[in-house]
Amino acid sequence: MSRRNWIAVAIGGVVIVAVLAVVVQMWVSLGDVDLGFGGWFALILGVVFAFALGVALMALLFISEREGFDDPGE
Repeated sequence: MSRRNWIAVAIGGVVIVAVLAVVVQMWVSLGDVDLGFGGWFALILGVVFAFALGVALMALLFISEREGFDDPGE
Protein backbone atom coordinates (compact mmCIF):
# COMPACT_ATOMS: atom_id res chain seq x y z
CA MET A 1 0.00 0.00 0.00
CA SER A 2 1.35 3.41 -0.90
CA ARG A 3 2.07 6.21 1.51
CA ARG A 4 -0.98 8.14 0.28
CA ASN A 5 -3.27 5.20 1.08
CA TRP A 6 -1.80 4.84 4.58
CA ILE A 7 -2.37 8.55 5.20
CA ALA A 8 -6.00 8.23 4.03
CA VAL A 9 -6.55 5.22 6.29
CA ALA A 10 -4.99 7.05 9.24
CA ILE A 11 -7.15 10.13 8.67
CA GLY A 12 -10.25 7.94 8.39
CA GLY A 13 -9.37 6.20 11.64
CA VAL A 14 -8.85 9.52 13.43
CA VAL A 15 -12.21 10.79 12.16
CA ILE A 16 -13.97 7.62 13.33
CA VAL A 17 -12.38 7.86 16.78
CA ALA A 18 -13.31 11.56 17.02
CA VAL A 19 -16.93 10.89 16.05
CA LEU A 20 -17.16 8.04 18.56
CA ALA A 21 -15.71 10.29 21.28
CA VAL A 22 -18.33 12.96 20.55
CA VAL A 23 -21.13 10.38 20.54
CA VAL A 24 -19.97 8.91 23.87
CA GLN A 25 -19.69 12.41 25.37
CA MET A 26 -23.22 13.29 24.23
CA TRP A 27 -24.62 9.97 25.49
CA VAL A 28 -22.99 10.41 28.91
CA SER A 29 -24.10 14.06 29.18
CA LEU A 30 -27.73 13.00 28.78
CA GLY A 31 -27.59 11.40 32.20
CA ASP A 32 -30.00 8.71 33.27
CA VAL A 33 -32.48 8.49 30.40
CA ASP A 34 -35.28 6.00 30.88
CA LEU A 35 -35.94 4.42 27.50
CA GLY A 36 -38.88 2.06 27.43
CA PHE A 37 -39.38 -1.05 25.34
CA GLY A 38 -40.84 0.92 22.42
CA GLY A 39 -37.88 3.30 22.40
CA TRP A 40 -35.32 0.50 22.41
CA PHE A 41 -37.30 -1.35 19.75
CA ALA A 42 -37.40 1.76 17.52
CA LEU A 43 -33.69 2.43 18.09
CA ILE A 44 -32.66 -1.12 17.23
CA LEU A 45 -35.02 -1.27 14.26
CA GLY A 46 -33.67 2.03 12.91
CA VAL A 47 -30.06 0.88 13.20
CA VAL A 48 -30.83 -2.48 11.55
CA PHE A 49 -32.75 -0.89 8.66
CA ALA A 50 -30.10 1.78 8.09
CA PHE A 51 -27.37 -0.89 8.04
CA ALA A 52 -29.44 -3.10 5.71
CA LEU A 53 -30.04 -0.17 3.36
CA GLY A 54 -26.31 0.57 3.22
CA VAL A 55 -25.48 -3.09 2.53
CA ALA A 56 -28.17 -3.34 -0.16
CA LEU A 57 -27.03 -0.17 -1.93
CA MET A 58 -23.39 -1.28 -1.88
CA ALA A 59 -24.41 -4.70 -3.23
CA LEU A 60 -26.34 -3.02 -6.05
CA LEU A 61 -23.31 -0.88 -6.80
CA PHE A 62 -21.02 -3.90 -7.09
CA ILE A 63 -23.56 -5.90 -9.13
CA SER A 64 -24.09 -2.96 -11.48
CA GLU A 65 -20.35 -2.60 -12.00
CA ARG A 66 -19.83 -6.33 -12.55
CA GLU A 67 -22.69 -6.68 -15.03
CA GLY A 68 -21.57 -3.65 -17.02
CA PHE A 69 -24.67 -1.53 -16.42
CA ASP A 70 -22.41 1.47 -15.82
CA ASP A 71 -20.70 1.21 -19.18
CA PRO A 72 -21.41 4.00 -21.65
CA GLY A 73 -23.98 3.22 -24.33
CA GLU A 74 -23.13 2.61 -27.93
